[in-house]
Amino acid sequence: MATLSLKISIEGGKVVKTIQFDPTSSVYDACRIIREKILEANTSDAKEYGLFLASEEDNKKGIWLEASRSLDYYMLRNGDLLEYNKKTRNLRVRMLDGTVKTLLVDDSQIVANLMVVICTKIGITNYDEYGLVREEQKEEADPCEKPNYGTLTLRRRHHEKERDAKMEQLRKKLRTDDEVNWVEPSKTLREQGIDVTETLLLRRKLFFSDRNVDSRDPVQLNLLYVQARDAILDGTHPITQDKACEFAGIQCQIQFGDHKEDKHTPGFLDLKEFLPASYVKVKGIEKKIFKEHRKHINLSELDAKVLYTKSARDLPTYGVAFFLVKEKMKGKNKLVPRLLGVTKDSVLRLDEKTKEILQTWPLTTVRRWCASPNTFTLDFGDYSDQYYSVQTTEAEQILQVIAGYIDIIVRKRRARDHLGIEGDEGSAMLEDSVSPSKANIIQHDTFKSGKVNTESVAKPAVLRPGAEGAKPFAVGHMTGAQQTTVSGQVITGHTPPAASQVQQTKVTSILTEPQRALLSTITSGREVIKHTEEGLTRAALPALGSDAGSIRWKTSTLDSSKQVVTSHIAAMNAATAQVVTLTAGPTEEVDHTAVGAAITTITTNLPEMTKGVQMIAALMDDDDNGDRLLDATRKLCSAFTDLLRAAEPETKEPRQNLLNAASRVGEASTSVLYTIGEESPQDKETQDILLSLAKAVANTTAALVLKAKNVAAQCRDEQPLQNTIIAAATHCALATSQLVACAKVVAPTLHNPACREQLTSAARQVAQAVEKLVAACQHAPDSAGPGVEQLTVAAQRVTEELERLLAHCDLDRRGQATVIEQSVESVLTASERLGSAGEPSEMLRRARLLGQATARLIADIKTEAERQPSESQGKLLAAAKLLADATARMVEAARLCASEPQDRDKQEALLRAAEELRFITADYAQGQDIVSSQVARLHESARQAASSATQLIASAHNATQYNTNKYSQEALLSECTLLSSHIPRLTEAGSVFSARPHNPASHLDLVTASETFLQPSGHVAQAARAVLPTVSDPAANKQLADTTNQFTASCADLRSAVSRARASCRGLELDAAAEILRSLQDELDEMERACAAFDLSPLPAQTVEWAYSQLQSAGRSAGSASAALSAGAKRSDPAGCGRAALDLASSLRHFAPPLRAALAHAPAEQQPRVLSSGRHVVNSSLILVESVKKYLTSSEEVDCANIVSMAKNVSQGVELTLESVPSHTELDAAMENINQTLQILDMGELPRTDKSYGELQTELNAAAVGLSTASSDVVSSVEQGTLSSSGRHFGDAFNRLMGVSLELAGQTEERESRSEMIRSMKTVTVNSSKLLGTAKSVSQDLTRPNAKNQLAAAARAVTESINNLVDVCTEAAPGQKECAAAIRSIESTRTLLSQPSQPINDMGYFACLDAVVEQSKALSEGMSGMASSIKKSDSSQFARSVSGAGTAVQTLVECTAQAAYLTAVSDETSVAGRAGLVDQAQFARAAAAIDRACSTLSDPRTDQHQVLSAATVIAKHTSALCNACRVASGRSTEPQSKRHFVQAAKDVANCTAALVKEIKALDLDYSEANRERCANATGPLQEAVRSLCQFADSPEFAAVPAKISPQARLNQEAILDCGRSIISGSCSMLEAARVLVLSPTDRPQWQALASHSKTVSDSIKQLVTNIREKAPGQRECGRALDTLNNQQRDLDQVAIQAVGQELRPRQANTLQGMLNGL
Repeated sequence: MATLSLKISIEGGKVVKTIQFDPTSSVYDACRIIREKILEANTSDAKEYGLFLASEEDNKKGIWLEASRSLDYYMLRNGDLLEYNKKTRNLRVRMLDGTVKTLLVDDSQIVANLMVVICTKIGITNYDEYGLVREEQKEEADPCEKPNYGTLTLRRRHHEKERDAKMEQLRKKLRTDDEVNWVEPSKTLREQGIDVTETLLLRRKLFFSDRNVDSRDPVQLNLLYVQARDAILDGTHPITQDKACEFAGIQCQIQFGDHKEDKHTPGFLDLKEFLPASYVKVKGIEKKIFKEHRKHINLSELDAKVLYTKSARDLPTYGVAFFLVKEKMKGKNKLVPRLLGVTKDSVLRLDEKTKEILQTWPLTTVRRWCASPNTFTLDFGDYSDQYYSVQTTEAEQILQVIAGYIDIIVRKRRARDHLGIEGDEGSAMLEDSVSPSKANIIQHDTFKSGKVNTESVAKPAVLRPGAEGAKPFAVGHMTGAQQTTVSGQVITGHTPPAASQVQQTKVTSILTEPQRALLSTITSGREVIKHTEEGLTRAALPALGSDAGSIRWKTSTLDSSKQVVTSHIAAMNAATAQVVTLTAGPTEEVDHTAVGAAITTITTNLPEMTKGVQMIAALMDDDDNGDRLLDATRKLCSAFTDLLRAAEPETKEPRQNLLNAASRVGEASTSVLYTIGEESPQDKETQDILLSLAKAVANTTAALVLKAKNVAAQCRDEQPLQNTIIAAATHCALATSQLVACAKVVAPTLHNPACREQLTSAARQVAQAVEKLVAACQHAPDSAGPGVEQLTVAAQRVTEELERLLAHCDLDRRGQATVIEQSVESVLTASERLGSAGEPSEMLRRARLLGQATARLIADIKTEAERQPSESQGKLLAAAKLLADATARMVEAARLCASEPQDRDKQEALLRAAEELRFITADYAQGQDIVSSQVARLHESARQAASSATQLIASAHNATQYNTNKYSQEALLSECTLLSSHIPRLTEAGSVFSARPHNPASHLDLVTASETFLQPSGHVAQAARAVLPTVSDPAANKQLADTTNQFTASCADLRSAVSRARASCRGLELDAAAEILRSLQDELDEMERACAAFDLSPLPAQTVEWAYSQLQSAGRSAGSASAALSAGAKRSDPAGCGRAALDLASSLRHFAPPLRAALAHAPAEQQPRVLSSGRHVVNSSLILVESVKKYLTSSEEVDCANIVSMAKNVSQGVELTLESVPSHTELDAAMENINQTLQILDMGELPRTDKSYGELQTELNAAAVGLSTASSDVVSSVEQGTLSSSGRHFGDAFNRLMGVSLELAGQTEERESRSEMIRSMKTVTVNSSKLLGTAKSVSQDLTRPNAKNQLAAAARAVTESINNLVDVCTEAAPGQKECAAAIRSIESTRTLLSQPSQPINDMGYFACLDAVVEQSKALSEGMSGMASSIKKSDSSQFARSVSGAGTAVQTLVECTAQAAYLTAVSDETSVAGRAGLVDQAQFARAAAAIDRACSTLSDPRTDQHQVLSAATVIAKHTSALCNACRVASGRSTEPQSKRHFVQAAKDVANCTAALVKEIKALDLDYSEANRERCANATGPLQEAVRSLCQFADSPEFAAVPAKISPQARLNQEAILDCGRSIISGSCSMLEAARVLVLSPTDRPQWQALASHSKTVSDSIKQLVTNIREKAPGQRECGRALDTLNNQQRDLDQVAIQAVGQELRPRQANTLQGMLNGL
């Protein structure tokens, strides 16, 4: 027999011996022979050793021989060397955080098996998502052979795979996964040449279950955090600057803990470790990082890592494995670079520059894939018409990632579905008796092998189940169970040990899907209650002053907090009662979703309620009361915990425990309300009566049950009937106990409609139970007749008691209105409905109803007159006659309207007649003192609306965690924030009305507060309804839907009540406004006294920034109201004047608190200025109101000019107040310095200097560039928060320019030239002051429409005035001044490209594209003109060409910024804005354009062509304003606003006509007199436009700007980069032209000019391409088509299943829930 002679190496080659073997011997036997023949091989345990065959090329590589294989299997030859080595070895593994672990592993196992050991030892469970990476190493080259390897990234050699240089460069830039050198999992370490000394990097390869990683798994959390951090810092995930600062802030919290002001200052951070490289050098970015850092105070390191990883998951590129490939360009035979991405659920096509997702294929649609050395192909089966194939050298790596994800998905699905137990024929059941009569472990194994393997059994047994890999089988050891089945509710602590080691535990639960959802809601709810109770302490407040303002704030805050607490308690009590009523029936009939919604209501309201409690406890004067309040709240939390425990589905506790817990909730809430003083003696009496009535129902029901038992005793022979009667009696008793429990719960908050509804529902259940009991007893035998009669009588008593209970609950019925009040109500309601009718037919129908209601009122008045004495009788009959006459006019108007229904004038006449009838009715109501009932109703409606708003806000915040659309959620939360800011004002107005119920001022104050509250209500309800389809949790969804419906209904009721109350209070507005303004004067006096006594301290949260912002907002409202008041006075419109006066007083009421805050923060020397300017505003307003009142109540003709002057005084006072507020000290100093410069210029004193004229000109040019740059810095600093420092730099640059300019003027002898210089300096000074003032104003409210555009326009005005100054002051060589001015003008537009978030102009997207093309032609002409004029030495032509090129570039940049804005705002990830009643930005732009044109007309230097151009601009913009007024008038719901817009449009049109007439006269005769008349005619037009814009600037008419998302910011960057390139190229081109015009033969400069011109041209071409590619709606339409196609396929599939009767019901939702979703 042949033998095999092999060399055996032991101990690393120290011992080598030759041994002969039988080739058919197994490796196991060969090892045994080696140990027998070689003494050195017997040193330790034989199981740890094996044979290793080294590679001939590299002895570090090789394979381990399997013990079960024969030697001839490995084709060994005589003389081959085998190493007898230990199979275990050390492996060094480095984590991403830098820690290195050394692990003992089996070197003979493949890497995939080693990952289980490595991850288990580290503490990672999902080992299949991790991999090992060979790290970057520097390799020393052989000195003889010097191949160009260099520093090798991840040990790849360039000769391994051919790559072109461009792709390699792009691959490094994009940080793709091609460069990651993963250790192959299917080979051993030695096969891959990995030595013991080499360190491998452990890194997550697949992102499948990373969303489950949180603080409970700190090991994986840390690895995930480090990997996410590194990916963000190295640019793998492209992020915006704001997002980068957000991540850096969280990283600071992780590394340094809480922010410390003294330690964490600029310069502390090494920015490279916290920011992507592109943002490291951004000015002032470290301050932004620390600003974000401050937001995370008290956040632990683990929680901060959770927040970091959670935020990282929201990035669109997170979890994507990127591969740079080449794909075929559509329609061309050309390969272009493209990014291919793979995620856990899809394959992506991405843009190779921005990583923007272009196309998505779900992994579920991937049918096949094919990887070759140079290509990778995907087949999507029916989901795509063709294959998707790309060229790549990394096909194998792409395949591994896709296959890895699919393996995990399949394995998880198999584990979930438990394939094999029910339907796998190849499964085997292995049973082993562990201990007699104790337990049986049953293990299920699935064998996937499809063929028989013949092998020797003379080896260690190995059990190989397919799913989990090899399992050792030895004496004394048994493998863990594959699957365990546990019936019932599982407590993980009691699961068998084996169950925790297997792939997944199957749970057969007795709870249904809705029950499990309810249990989850209850569990999380109990955690919320626990945390709430633990954090129940007094709110921390700074020391409050003793001045009147502090006392007023304290009172207002207390009232507001009490309203919040009462509202939340009412909602929780109603929800508690709902839990009681919903859980009354059998388990299968319980609506668990509704119960979950009720419990969600409790758990969302409780934390908010405790915030109010904490504030009240802190504000209470008596500490004992505060402690009692906190104790009462803790008892309430405890009661809710018991309630939730008793409400668990399938609980073993008796139902009585639930009812007792509900009763304790009622008692605890009563205690809380009593402690905060919200329970009056009347409320206590109402509660006592309610509880006594509930007990009466219980007593009569007990008597009824006894009668039923007697009847049941007579039915012994009919057992089923007896059982039915007993069951009905038991149900009746339970329903009654439920009613009593509900009564105890809702008694403290019976005023709440939801509470009354729940009590009514409980009473209805008792009534139904009584009816069923009576019906059951009707079938009793004749012998039970007397008993049945007694039972019927007892049932009647129960019904009577229930009716008494319900009558007590009907609060509206208790305050029954008189017949007259009901008639007045019906007339007001009918007239209100007529005004809101849309169609003519509906208007006529409602007019008929109004006539009937008026007839009833007239009849009631006459009836009432008959009972009155003669004096009163006459007044009533006169009122009846007025009503009859007005009704007759209304009927006639209706008849005329019916004859021509579509006639707009006749419709308007009918509406005016109905309005007249309404006012006459309101006047009658005032005379009969019905006003108080109307306002009382308004007060109640306002209280309910505030309560329902509080509930909606709470449910909206609760929906945040379940809403899958975060952008719609952000929109809802922003609307809720606005709504919540109006609730305290409404509460305060209600409290004032309660204190002074007969004061007209308090009535109208409540009306105004209600109207202000109603303004955002419609948008909130709309946003809430938009969110509903994307809220995944059923309980949260139902809660949000219910609160939205309640809020909508309460707002409708409040709107109706406001309308009637305002009509009832008609004619009292001016007096009420004057009273409010006088009270504000008293407040200012109190503030002055507090300042004098040094007793004025800031109130909580009232910072300088808040004061300035609120003053600005209130000032805008006051300006708009004063404009409306003056316009109403000019029209002699009492109703419009009254409304405007009340709005003015209300605005100034909001003006007072921020004014006090500004005073408190101002230094003592500035306080008098702030106080006097505020007093000026109030006094001017009072004078205006009283003057208007005087004109309206007398026959004196209105002095329009005087009224307009008074209104202007109010606006000027607001501006003075804003200027006096010390919000930016350095900015204020710069503005003061500029104003002083203006005074110096007026004095005319010019300094002398020894410098030459040439030196001064050089300094002037440098100073001009410095000031122009500083103005741009001011614009950019507004958003960066560095306005103070940039304002200081601007002031310094301004002083330098003015100093040089004054010295130049001093050297100029010619008087006319000197005057022109001084005039130009004054223009620079005025424009500089305007720029700083605009910057100060805009910095407080960046979202204000047109704010950024106003700032950019102010900066450009400064640049233009600088250009004019330089032009006047210098005498330069030809073309020099023109080039310098053009460069400065172009550079000033760069700020427009800084993330535009507001529209720049009125152009649409494709209009921008057309304008870019048009301006590019103009620029091309200018460039050609410059070149030709240089060659011809034509300086005038050169100047014109430079000017034309500069203007073209500026317009190009504006169009670029507008296109970028439209691209971002139309992105699907951005939150859409909301249009206001008017486009305030359009009004502001039109006003600015008209002002510039009027200035041109007034300038004596203007030529005839410029006059005509200015006239065209004025005509265009005034026409646009008039059209906008017409549209606003049609959209406005307020009659006063409608009239004001119409009148303002008429004023603008008339003034425009007068000006155009003068312009025509000037055009015919260009004389000085005509020019003067033309200049004078611009004044009335500017005043009319100013008045219109001031009225339209009211926040009431404002739009809500869109919120541009980070993703949208990235999308607009390509367009903005082109714009920046055009600016840089144009400036360089002009610099080259500037040199060439002096030396036309300079060839290098000609080359530079050509190069820069080409750069500009290429940038414009790229800009046009980008604008076309990024047209809004393209991607959305494509995705919508894909979605529709997928839905169509799903419907087809469902149809096939339905036909085959294979359609299964979905358990996730009920039929009713799906119908509600539809």
